[in-house]
Amino acid sequence: MTTAKRTNRKVKGKPRKAAKRKVKQVSIFDKMLRAMPVTEAQVQKGLTWGLVGVFILGAYTVAHYSGINEMIKTEVAAAVGNAGFEVKRVEVSGVNRIDELKVYEITLAQKDRSMMLVDIDQVREDLMANGWIREARISRRLPDTLVVEIIEREPAAVWQRNGKLSLIDKTGFPLEDIQKEEVPDLPVIVGKKANERVPELTKLLSVAPALSPMVTGATWIGNRRWNLEFESGETLALPEGEKTAAAAFLNFARMDGVNRLLGRGVVHFDLRDAERAYLRMPKKADAETDAPET
Repeated sequence: MTTAKRTNRKVKGKPRKAAKRKVKQVSIFDKMLRAMPVTEAQVQKGLTWGLVGVFILGAYTVAHYSGINEMIKTEVAAAVGNAGFEVKRVEVSGVNRIDELKVYEITLAQKDRSMMLVDIDQVREDLMANGWIREARISRRLPDTLVVEIIEREPAAVWQRNGKLSLIDKTGFPLEDIQKEEVPDLPVIVGKKANERVPELTKLLSVAPALSPMVTGATWIGNRRWNLEFESGETLALPEGEKTAAAAFLNFARMDGVNRLLGRGVVHFDLRDAERAYLRMPKKADAETDAPET
């Protein structure tokens, strides 16, 4: 009997290669997400809300151009009015010279009385058309009141031109026309467009505060210079130019302080010549004499 021997022979062959592991590619977007100080879930939530916002904006735009917004606004305003929020009272303050009833009339001229539909800007514009009103503030006080605060202009002078008289404020703004018998105790400014020169005149008079209260009028001559009238009856002719006129008026104030020029019977002082001052006495006296040099 033949016995077969098992031999442990190793079979030589090529070794099997290990399976390669696939490397996952990372996109630039993923890298950006990982670099941001927020989680991916937060970013996705933000994008979701952003899309919702775009949708709402688009819906609002469509509604706006199709008139739906105005319809909703009108319906809401009507509902508010029906609920009792309708203009029933007007409170006015600051009125002194203008007709208070006129303020009520302008304020209540709106067609829609619902508190939501009252056009505050239009009411203010209508009020500002009145020359006496320098500023107007309008506000709503629920449930049914409009509050109107008026700041009036103050008359500072009377403007006379071409036989017409008007009250003007310190800026020269015309307030209202008046008759001769209605002229108040205010300086009279004479001349075409002289009202536009009132701020300049005010600055001129301020250089001699002791003398300026005695000025009762001013005439804008030839659209280039001023003649001043004093309460004692004299006229002072000033030269052209803002600075030159101011210097001449200040010099006249100094001379009056030393020699008492006003109230001495002189009719006219002329300071248009920078080298010499002239004065004119009444007709019964000498026609003209020289005063001391300035």
